[in-house]
Amino acid sequence: MRSSSRSPKRARVGVVGLGMGRAHLRGYQSTLNCDIVAVCDLDRTRLESAEQEFGVPYTFEKYEEMFAMKELDAVSIALPNYLHAPATIAAAKAGKHVLCEKPMAMTVDQAQAMIAAAEEAGVKLMMHFNFRFTPQARMMKHYVDSGELGDIYYVKTGWLRRRGVPGMGSWFTQKAMAGGGPLIDLGVHRLDLALWLLGHPKPKMVLGSTYTEFGDKMAKAAKKAYDVEDLACGLIKLENGATVFLEASWAGNSERAEEMYTQLFGSKGGAEQRNIGEGYEFGLKVFKERGGAFEDILPRHFPTGENPQQHFVRCIQENKPVMAPGQHGLHVQQILNALYRSAETGEAVAIEE
Repeated sequence: MRSSSRSPKRARVGVVGLGMGRAHLRGYQSTLNCDIVAVCDLDRTRLESAEQEFGVPYTFEKYEEMFAMKELDAVSIALPNYLHAPATIAAAKAGKHVLCEKPMAMTVDQAQAMIAAAEEAGVKLMMHFNFRFTPQARMMKHYVDSGELGDIYYVKTGWLRRRGVPGMGSWFTQKAMAGGGPLIDLGVHRLDLALWLLGHPKPKMVLGSTYTEFGDKMAKAAKKAYDVEDLACGLIKLENGATVFLEASWAGNSERAEEMYTQLFGSKGGAEQRNIGEGYEFGLKVFKERGGAFEDILPRHFPTGENPQQHFVRCIQENKPVMAPGQHGLHVQQILNALYRSAETGEAVAIEE
């Protein structure tokens, strides 16, 4: 295995895919000692827009050509799901550190190949699990790690939309390119957050269900492609004995237009992080028992921290482990794929290393 000893004074980064990739560009733009030197996309309009807004000197339509740049240290992969593995592996083989969008890949084998490629090249592979970086999530993590909530034995988490199918007819709604619907698009975020809060215990077994009640009818009316689920849910048993209940939907007759939540149940206390409505402003509550009475704590004025791009660059420069390594992405991928398999068979699915 080759070891990377590079520690440039200024990290030189590039972004592949200028849909979600624009958020990566904004993250890098706020990062000290970092230069955005290249972007890549098949859409010339997107390239020109990024070139002007972010002052990017080099633009490419093929990521292989971008990865050949010697003036490039690291890249963000923000492509459709089916391209995450090939692009990440190509970047690693070219000696570039990689920040990859969620989900990690389409299959467990692909995720394992991504990890192997990064290890062989001696480069860092980080997953863009950005919900870990919110101030409220960091505060929840503090309550868990400090032991104030005791042992967390149950987590209920989800991301529900009443009607919110992304890009009807695009790669989002085609299984061959996305791997699935809201479970792999939205549920992946809530699942990772739950696992991270729990200290990332390995998954042991899952039982899942998926439903398509709205998307296919909407797609048929619009003459668009749609072969994924509208709603998915599942139970995940972890090796430490804890259980996670996960739900995600693009369409369903729920009360609110959109809602994200994570609830923790611990032996000494509980916590709930919830977003209702527009704006993605997360509220956090902590539930305790003190002196025989119930106590609700409402944390305020959360300390801010790094965004994912700032963290990624700092870890490269300081040669430190990243907060969301490929192994965490692999565990999430194992669960996602097992949930879909369970939904198909109607049976529980065991997860083995």
